[in-house]
Amino acid sequence: MVITANEVKKRGVSIFEDLLKKFDEIIISFRGKKKFVVMDIERYEELRKNELELAYREVIEDYKKGNYHTDIEKHLKEIENV
Repeated sequence: MVITANEVKKRGVSIFEDLLKKFDEIIISFRGKKKFVVMDIERYEELRKNELELAYREVIEDYKKGNYHTDIEKHLKEIENV
């Protein structure tokens, strides 16, 4: 569901409660461009949990492959060059 920023301005944040009963997420457009997403906190927390789980798995895989540094100076230089 996409709504405009003007609709939010006119109706206030109460518009979200009604729309979230029908849709998992609401996209707010501003000047014709999609800018923001609104979702209930439970959905956000589940997505965030999944994101963190994926990051954790990637770290574990890097560790298993030996793809890490113990030399902080070397690591910081690599970061600076990215």
